[in-house]
Amino acid sequence: MPSADLTLNPPSMARYHKIMLSLIVILLLLPIIATLLYSFSTRWGATVLPDGLTLQWYLKLWQDPRFLAAFGRSLFICFVTLAISTLVILPLVFAVFYYFPRLKGLMEILIILPFAVPPVVSSVGLLQLFADGPLPIAGTPWILIGTYFTITLPFMYRALANSLNGVPLKDLLDAAHLLGAGTFKAFLLVVVPNIRKGLLVSLLIAFSFLFGEFVFANILVGTRYETLQIYLYNMRQTSGHFTSALVASYFIFTLILTLIATRLSR
Repeated sequence: MPSADLTLNPPSMARYHKIMLSLIVILLLLPIIATLLYSFSTRWGATVLPDGLTLQWYLKLWQDPRFLAAFGRSLFICFVTLAISTLVILPLVFAVFYYFPRLKGLMEILIILPFAVPPVVSSVGLLQLFADGPLPIAGTPWILIGTYFTITLPFMYRALANSLNGVPLKDLLDAAHLLGAGTFKAFLLVVVPNIRKGLLVSLLIAFSFLFGEFVFANILVGTRYETLQIYLYNMRQTSGHFTSALVASYFIFTLILTLIATRLSR
């Protein structure tokens, strides 16, 4: 008697994959949806759904000068850090891949060093190093920008390296040189457009991480330069609806920024 064929046909496999993907998406979205719904609720106790909906928590949040100041500081820190990181890391990756390909292995080791030291340990060392002396920047946003640069290095280098591995870098530059372009011009007009998606992904990942970073910000600057995450920590004793509105605003802002960047990349 022939054995039964237990393998699924292609339509069944596709349906199975869609179901599993949908379940994973629902599982990931449930906490975000619950936080968003809680931020709009007037009161949510033992019932399945909130008793009512309101915008008062968002109005209270976005009318708070302290929140607006903290939000602006976080944006300033993130944008300045990403600008410096792009100006430094992008030419660095290009130089390694084009001029010094033998250094790729060494760079793979160096970029993971920022994760080898716990943030608390490195923060204490940075405070002792920059508390006084020729560069007393402890407690200022500049020490935070310098620290965040070391954090963005692994994200940006890895994403840009993957993008450069997918393009014929030497052939593109040789063709540009034959057409009369210099190396710098060829880098800007030929190489950068070919790796723009990798650059965009690295910037979005770095921004999301820096915008929500708390440990370095709390230890290095604290309330002397209150960022968004420090503000959220200081307001933890207030209404849960208020803090949920803050977290929801953070997610919505990140989502809008991602959509804008994706649209611009097209």
